[in-house]
Amino acid sequence: MPGPVEDAVLTALRVAVDASEQVRGTTSPNPPVGAVILDAHGVIAGVGATTPVGGPHAEVMALRAAGARARGGTAVVTLEPCNHQGRTGPCALALVEAGISRVVFAAADPSPQAAGGAQTLLASGIEVVAGVGADEVERGPLRAWLHRQRTGRSHVTWKFAASLDGRSAAADGTSQWITGAESRARVHAQRARLDAIVVGTGTVLADDPWLTARDPDGGLAAHQPLRVVVGEREIPATARVLDDAAPTLLMRTRDPHEVLAALSDHPDVLLEGGPHLAGAFLQAGLVDRILAFLSPVLLGAGTAAVEDAGVGTIAQALRFERESVETVGTDLLLSLTPGA
Repeated sequence: MPGPVEDAVLTALRVAVDASEQVRGTTSPNPPVGAVILDAHGVIAGVGATTPVGGPHAEVMALRAAGARARGGTAVVTLEPCNHQGRTGPCALALVEAGISRVVFAAADPSPQAAGGAQTLLASGIEVVAGVGADEVERGPLRAWLHRQRTGRSHVTWKFAASLDGRSAAADGTSQWITGAESRARVHAQRARLDAIVVGTGTVLADDPWLTARDPDGGLAAHQPLRVVVGEREIPATARVLDDAAPTLLMRTRDPHEVLAALSDHPDVLLEGGPHLAGAFLQAGLVDRILAFLSPVLLGAGTAAVEDAGVGTIAQALRFERESVETVGTDLLLSLTPGA
């Protein structure tokens, strides 16, 4: 566990986390890292975040912003500075050359190719403090990237909206809108930070969704995730998901493992539907988080949020642990992770 650090470092870490969140979805396959440089007096001198592939990493961007004020200062980073030469140089070396006297980072880098930055810094006489804010960072912007590094596959979040009795659509098939405007706005904000959205052909045929990320004014967000449609049925050429607003991948499969194999360069994947596709991913053990938007309405009949999840008896129930619960407008948002 890290020792106590001063308030300026904790404030800088929050700024770094915010910076990393702003670029989430735009940096893959690299991690969305945030970095802050404090000058020798503990004042923020520069803020940076990872740029798209081939561009500078967060530490370099923050050092550029800080300029000469970096010398003798502290670097606060959400991830251990990298130690390898790729498209760009090692961030650990950049910090050494800039005259940084101390580096504080949250999460250790599990990548064999990039790890070792802390040792390089220590060998250069730089003080290193590891693990500050690790829980926040590992459950936040770096969740998906760290998951892929540790497991070898994309992190899958299943998002669904349902009534209190677990219905995603009414008896006549209508589903717009079960949840409120605030929940829908939250979903669009999440989409703008994703690498890919996965739906089945059934959802496309039933709802004809765009699956785009939109700003509050209704315009397209700057970043659009890859839209992935899986299944063996044909979808019409006029389907909205085939427009040019965002890239689309059509996959002739129902196998969740095949889907994730095709998305190996997309760490953060959102599963949006429908109930049979969700059931297939759950049965395969490939759901890493559930985001459940629950509306205070009862439908009494209609489409269930999930089908065919491989549960035949209560002893086989798929149990999840509560990560967080919050109110979004009139709805509840539950964030759940698989139980032990």
